[in-house]
Amino acid sequence: MSKTLRVGIAGAGFAARFHQENFPEAGVEVTAVTSSRAESRDKFAAAHGLKAYPSVEAMLPDIDVLDICTPPSSHADYILAAVRAGKHVIVEKPLTGFFGSPEANSKQAMLESVREQAARLREEVVKAGVILGYAENFVYAPSIQKEREIVEKTKAQILRLVGEESHNGSHSPVYGIWSIQGGGSLIAKGCHPLGAILYLKRKEGLARRGKPIRPAAVTARTHTITKLPGFEDRGFLRTKYQDTEDYSFIHVVFDDGTVADVTASELVLGGIYDFVEVFANNHRTRCRMSPVSVVDVYNPKHEQFKDLYLVEKISSNEGWIPASPEEGWSLGYGRELRDFITAILAGRAPESDLDLAIDITLTLYAGYVSADAKGRETAVPLLA
Repeated sequence: MSKTLRVGIAGAGFAARFHQENFPEAGVEVTAVTSSRAESRDKFAAAHGLKAYPSVEAMLPDIDVLDICTPPSSHADYILAAVRAGKHVIVEKPLTGFFGSPEANSKQAMLESVREQAARLREEVVKAGVILGYAENFVYAPSIQKEREIVEKTKAQILRLVGEESHNGSHSPVYGIWSIQGGGSLIAKGCHPLGAILYLKRKEGLARRGKPIRPAAVTARTHTITKLPGFEDRGFLRTKYQDTEDYSFIHVVFDDGTVADVTASELVLGGIYDFVEVFANNHRTRCRMSPVSVVDVYNPKHEQFKDLYLVEKISSNEGWIPASPEEGWSLGYGRELRDFITAILAGRAPESDLDLAIDITLTLYAGYVSADAKGRETAVPLLA
């Protein structure tokens, strides 16, 4: 039944590739692709046996699901185009943001603009009666899903959470440009552990009191360490950030008084460093996303493994490498896409839905307001 759904991907970069690789687990096949660059979309289409389209608008009549894997500045427009055409949506993180100049606009103005945009997106999605899946793969990582089961079955009270995503830069050539990315480390990397954390608190609230526990206030700081006068560039870390931060920290207070702390930065060598740790009143769980410590490979000479993919964001395939045997499983990509397709067919909300995406986005932009005020506590202006 699910094979009747036609999926079209917007974007032909890193995210599009791992979506394409994991869609078969969801029981569907991608049929179309578009990208702003003809060369990239034609190459992607040829590699995967797809039809290439010049634009999202041109592709929409021939698909049932639009999978958005483009830079964040395009997300809102593509979501609106799809839902107005009656198409279901899968959208990569972050959901959206503010894409004007960070010098000419206050962080408070950014937050207000993002809240208005989020309200409009939710109104349009609800009116169209379509399903939107927010592609936060941390939600679907096996470790997070096991913790969700523990919380639900034991009615655990989560007292504190700690999470981090840090690695060296990004695959995107436009990363570090606020007008395209909507921010730096806080939103681009912090969205991942924060997404898992907000998800777990929502599940706790539903299990214990029949309604989600949601973020109420934040305290945050952001820094650009690689632009400090005293920074010594040894050539290993990416330093090209036009107007975005390369380090961030956000402290979240939930509406039940419990807390979470998230760190995100570009200042980590040796691959991706991703985790969420849960401190509850009846248990403690360490959720590791990357590395997962399943396979450690030792290679004495880089040239031997130069064409092998072992783990994302490793600078050399020499020495001991914490290899990832199956990222579609360990990072939740396959389970994520399967849930989205199942939700579309069943007409239900997916585990990672639009409401979660909006809470994550507004929490992060409240963080930018706080950081601009040197860490002043800032309320999160959630939608009702």
